[in-house]
Amino acid sequence: MPIKIQDGLPAQEILENENIFVMTEHRAIHQDIRPLRLLILNLMPTKIVTETQLLRKLSNTPLQIEVEFLQVTSHVSKNTDKSHLETFYKTFADVRDSHFDGLIVTGAPVEQLEFAEVDYWDELCEILDWADLNVHSTLHICWGAQAALFHRYGVQKRELLKKLSGVYTNHVLKPTSPLFRGFDDYFTAPHSRYTEVVPEDILACPDLELLADSEQAGVFAVKSEDSRRFYIMGHPEYDAETLSLEYFRDVSTGINPDIPADYFEDNDPTKPPRSTWRSAAQLLYTNWLNYYVYQSTPFALGRE
Repeated sequence: MPIKIQDGLPAQEILENENIFVMTEHRAIHQDIRPLRLLILNLMPTKIVTETQLLRKLSNTPLQIEVEFLQVTSHVSKNTDKSHLETFYKTFADVRDSHFDGLIVTGAPVEQLEFAEVDYWDELCEILDWADLNVHSTLHICWGAQAALFHRYGVQKRELLKKLSGVYTNHVLKPTSPLFRGFDDYFTAPHSRYTEVVPEDILACPDLELLADSEQAGVFAVKSEDSRRFYIMGHPEYDAETLSLEYFRDVSTGINPDIPADYFEDNDPTKPPRSTWRSAAQLLYTNWLNYYVYQSTPFALGRE
């Protein structure tokens, strides 16, 4: 939350130059407050796990948030009980006429397919187009980010020689960005994917801004020029054991994967994994909610 100060206080300019968010009395008096409406399009197969991971990050803020979950109808989930989806999830038809302060589009384990080969691709594109007009700020994760970048800007994903899996160091390229307010220059985050988007393609698009990258894992964070859409290539929401579960699942299916980088103690899968990204992950979600949703969304949704 911002520091509220008196109008004209000399410290205001100093603090703002240090990338510390301050709010003058004038703005505080004229700011209306209501619960934020947040929609999560959950494309992950293990939906309950993803729900928990995201809610954990969203709940650790002083903001009041109303969360709803969205599913695609052009794909039948094989890993989540139908009754769970019927009870807790809405379809696009249910929300089409609604407005939301924020939308999160999760990743999905389909990155080795061409976008058009994904059975819910047309529905996803329709939802993304709808979000442009009906959602104030959207956060896309991993494949969800790659899909949206391709749909909106034609940025192609590129297949890696092997799966990228592990905890990688990322570099903040735009330290003045509110998304990275409070971050160190370098921070860690889990990555788990077979494809990537490359910095050159992001930098070649005038409507996009590269915010953070990794020497080993490539692009990490991108935003649109109008600060309405964010694209995160890693999985900062992952629990400590998520990469471990993925690794041993792949081992059991005979894929013979590499050991996730910088993850297990002593790089030994028989030892416990180390969680080194939780504080940065929490800050990322808190900053997005505060600076790009709460601080700028209209009080009356749909009146931007």
